[in-house]
Amino acid sequence: MAKNSNKKSNSNHKPTTVLFVRHGENEWTKSHKLAGRTPGVYLNDQGRKQAKALGERLAKVKLDAIYASPLERTMETAKAIAQHHKLDIKEHPGLLEVDYGQWTGKEIAKLAKKSSWRTVQFYPSGAGFPGGETMYQMQSRFVQEVNRLVAEHPGQTIALVGHADLIKSAVAHYLGVHFDLFQRIVISTASITTVAFTPMGPRVIAVNDTNHNPPPPQEKDKKKKS
Repeated sequence: MAKNSNKKSNSNHKPTTVLFVRHGENEWTKSHKLAGRTPGVYLNDQGRKQAKALGERLAKVKLDAIYASPLERTMETAKAIAQHHKLDIKEHPGLLEVDYGQWTGKEIAKLAKKSSWRTVQFYPSGAGFPGGETMYQMQSRFVQEVNRLVAEHPGQTIALVGHADLIKSAVAHYLGVHFDLFQRIVISTASITTVAFTPMGPRVIAVNDTNHNPPPPQEKDKKKKS
């Protein structure tokens, strides 16, 4: 009986692994505009190639659940993963992009001229968007959702398909890095960031893994010319 009890105990201590996946490229990321929660933003050609490669990369990973922000670009990316698994995609509003409020749809180059943009970059814990969320609200919201999903999937592996700032904020939190330094973390399109949640706390295994991503079109063109 003691032997069976040990097996159950070991099973309970298996970590929950979370794969944080950013959506693939779209015309808004390419043109450096804040899409935010704008509806109707779909992956472009390169983004679809990234999503396809991402799905193939994760095809051999045993996933127990796939959650996605309900925006089109994240759902498209999640579908590229789900087609390799017998899983339904669970749309999750808690994974939504930052609510940029009045900044939604604006060009980053123009926003960068504002003093409030510098606050977002260097003092995000004190920054907010007019008519939208504060940065701190975004991090708190997302971390709470991640922790809740981890609790719902003990010992399993789940994929959360979402957005760059949210994933960066979560990585900073689980690394124990102050939120005001989170902009130093890079989360590229269609990247995978892996965190294992153990009884002793989270363990950040990999950040911004893009080894599966196809090269940008211009790099292919340069190779052909050379």
